[in-house]
Amino acid sequence: MARHGIERFWDLGGQTSIRNIWNRYYSQCHAVAYVVDAQDREHLDEGWEVFHSVLSDPEILDVPLLLLANKQDNPESLSAEEIRDSYETWWQARLKDLPTDNITQSQDRVASLQVIGISALNGQGIHEAIDWLFLRVQNSRRRERD
Repeated sequence: MARHGIERFWDLGGQTSIRNIWNRYYSQCHAVAYVVDAQDREHLDEGWEVFHSVLSDPEILDVPLLLLANKQDNPESLSAEEIRDSYETWWQARLKDLPTDNITQSQDRVASLQVIGISALNGQGIHEAIDWLFLRVQNSRRRERD
């Protein structure tokens, strides 16, 4: 998997009980890939709440952020474009609740958000995602600070 050099991936899991440890990894990460179940429409809003808390954390404002729409092997799944639209719709509905000093920063993060459809089952999109992450990490401001 390390086609580009040294790469380390942490799968922190999405269970509610362990989300509170995620921020312990933020200061050491050079990119974030957030995976959503593109088939589970019922829980997308909950996923967007969690994703937004990650996206908004000051520790990772300078790191590349990738949203992965998993289960693209299933015809019932939302496409990467539909996942992006779903998040943008959710985010637009919450704009009124954001402090005004955070809106521009949040808009920039949402506008630059990359969404890639993947299938963990058959590997679809995985190489594209890793390539995207590698290129962004090479050029990120976080890397320059290390």
